[in-house]
Amino acid sequence: MRVATWNINNVNHRIDRLVEWLQRARPDVVALQELKCPTAQFPEAALQAAGYRGVAVGQRTWNGVALLCRGQDPLPASTSLPGDPSDKEARYLEAAIHGVLFACLYLPNGNPQPGPKFDYKLQWFERLRLRAEALWASGHPVVLLGDWNVVPTDADIYKPDTWRDNALLQPQARQAYAAILAQGWTDAIAQVHPDGVPFTFWDYRRRRWERDAGLRIDHILVSRSLRVVDAGVDREERGKDNASDHAPAWAEIALLKQAPARRRTARAK
Repeated sequence: MRVATWNINNVNHRIDRLVEWLQRARPDVVALQELKCPTAQFPEAALQAAGYRGVAVGQRTWNGVALLCRGQDPLPASTSLPGDPSDKEARYLEAAIHGVLFACLYLPNGNPQPGPKFDYKLQWFERLRLRAEALWASGHPVVLLGDWNVVPTDADIYKPDTWRDNALLQPQARQAYAAILAQGWTDAIAQVHPDGVPFTFWDYRRRRWERDAGLRIDHILVSRSLRVVDAGVDREERGKDNASDHAPAWAEIALLKQAPARRRTARAK
C-alpha cells in the first residue's frame, strides 16, 4: 500500500495540481494539510472524478486536514485530537482505511517563540504523544502522518545555524518528536534514507527552492504491525507552476504476517 502526505497549502487553489499528481502517482491513501477552506467547500467532486473519496475537517482561511482513499470511502474515527475540548482548530483527523487506522495531523508552527504560539505547539505535541501512546498500546496497525512542523535533527535541514531561533528547531519540539518515536514508531523516510534524508519543504522566500535550501518537516510514522518497504519525496512537485511550498512525502507499507500459533501436542503416556 502506498501512503502519502502533502501540505497542499490551499486545496481549492491547487486542485488541478493535486489531481494531476494523484493520477500520476496513484497513491492508495493520502493525507492533506492546510486545506484553507471550510468543510463544505472541500473539492469532493473533483477528487471523486479522479477516483478518490475523502473525509475532511476544514476551517476558513487556515488549517484543515483530509484523508483520501483511492476507490473507497475512508471510515472516519475521530475529527479532533483528544485532551482539550476548547481547541477548535482543524488539525487532526483519524479514519480507518484497508484495515489500517490513519491519523492525519497538522501540528502548530509555533512561531514566534517564545510566546503563546510556541506554548500551544508544545501542549498540542503532548496531547499527540498521549494519543500516539494509546494507539500504540492498542496493537492495531496505525500510521501517523502529516506536517509535523518539526525538524527532527540537524541532518534534516540544509543549514541549521540559520534557523536556530525558529520554533521548528527548538529542543523542546525535537524532544517531543523523539518521545513519540521512543514509543516504538518507525520514521519511514529516516529508515529508508539513513545517509541523507530528502527534504519536504522549501520556503517561498529567498529562492530557497532554487538553492535547495530545504527542511524535512513532513513525516510518516508506522506502528510495529506494519513494515516499511520504501519511502521518499516527490520533490519535482515543488518545482512546478502554482506549487505548494511542500512536496508529497510517501511510503510503501505492508502488513506484517503473524506467525501461526503453535498447536500443543499431547504427550504420550
